[in-house]
Amino acid sequence: MPNLSKMISKENIIKRFISYVTIDTESDPSSNTTPSTKKQWDLANKLTEELKTIGLQDVSIDENAYIMATLPSNVDHDVPTIGFISHFDTSPDFTGANVKPQIVENYDGHDIVLNETENIVLSPDYFEDLLLYKGQTLITTDGTTLLGADDKAGICEIVSAMEYLVNHPEIKHGKIRVGFTPDEEIGRGAHKFDVEKFDADWAYTMDGSQIGELEYENFNAAGAVVKIKGKIVHPGYAKGKMINSMYIAQEFINSLPRLETPEHTEGYQGFFHLHNMKGNVEETVLEYIIRDHDRGHFEARKEVMQKLTNELNSQYERQVVTTEIKDQYFNMKEKVEPVMHIVDIAEKAMRQLGIQPLIKAIRGGTDGSQLSYMGLPCPNIFAGGHNFHGRYEYVPVESMIKATEVICKIAELTALEE
Repeated sequence: MPNLSKMISKENIIKRFISYVTIDTESDPSSNTTPSTKKQWDLANKLTEELKTIGLQDVSIDENAYIMATLPSNVDHDVPTIGFISHFDTSPDFTGANVKPQIVENYDGHDIVLNETENIVLSPDYFEDLLLYKGQTLITTDGTTLLGADDKAGICEIVSAMEYLVNHPEIKHGKIRVGFTPDEEIGRGAHKFDVEKFDADWAYTMDGSQIGELEYENFNAAGAVVKIKGKIVHPGYAKGKMINSMYIAQEFINSLPRLETPEHTEGYQGFFHLHNMKGNVEETVLEYIIRDHDRGHFEARKEVMQKLTNELNSQYERQVVTTEIKDQYFNMKEKVEPVMHIVDIAEKAMRQLGIQPLIKAIRGGTDGSQLSYMGLPCPNIFAGGHNFHGRYEYVPVESMIKATEVICKIAELTALEE
């Protein structure tokens, strides 16, 4: 393979990435449509035309804005069909409107003033990872929006890699499928993904963070809604009659392990997370998410919540608490481990490109998890960005170039290893 670092244009990567992030594609969890916001169509339609322009075939966009395209095989023997997938929506956690990217050349390791007027500073004193990129080119926000590297960096890398492979047929590869999805940030990115139409043996989501990340484990996840019923009576005559649902809610909260919450856990440690509550004397509603990498521990956490519900009902001698738990997604490790060669290929690609693989579990979810359970094993690879979903988001351009190289190298290795 040619020396990609010298062949892939840094200027083109920057130009392409900025053309994506300056289009607002924020998704909306309160919407029932797909995509959840009409503005996602703006980038979706642009990408569809761009994939045609760079020379891909079978380019399609369906009624829900799911985009697919093909780079045909250029070898005369059977090679597995692989895919690369990214999402084009951005998180509703922070505004993605009017993104004004700033380019920091030859980063010197000091504070970066994102917005002088509002005194917003991106500092390595707080974000230590910045120091990994001294001497590199960073793209940041202006402090008033997110950047959108999650996951427009991934899209930029996939499009750039496909363009490179089209223009360099000397690099041998099998059939490659490309997929871009809406609404990943609100947990729906894979919901209407047509795995049968995509027709790949396996795929990779380009949706990780730091250079070198390679992930094939994620949380098992469930959501729980706990409803506590009280009884309102005039407080002056309430003795022996009033049941204050908020006090029972307090009992429920305090009965769960206090140190098994997000702010006290890391690595493979699971948690209960109370993320929303509202209530009055008559009714209090608690909304939890339950997370654990280990399937057995995950099931045990759900049982803990149900047991606590039963105990409180027994204590009050009536059904004051109801708990509804719904599974959300599962650890893709169960589906990827039987085909670990797909992780091995990605790891080998990184090592051959001088990248140290960082193989770790995701403390969250990914489209790849849902896709793996839909029949498309799908590990996750770095896209290069940091500090997603907020004003301090940034991406090193050199990391995007490396991710582009990884895609090309995976394509080459897949053809060579068969």
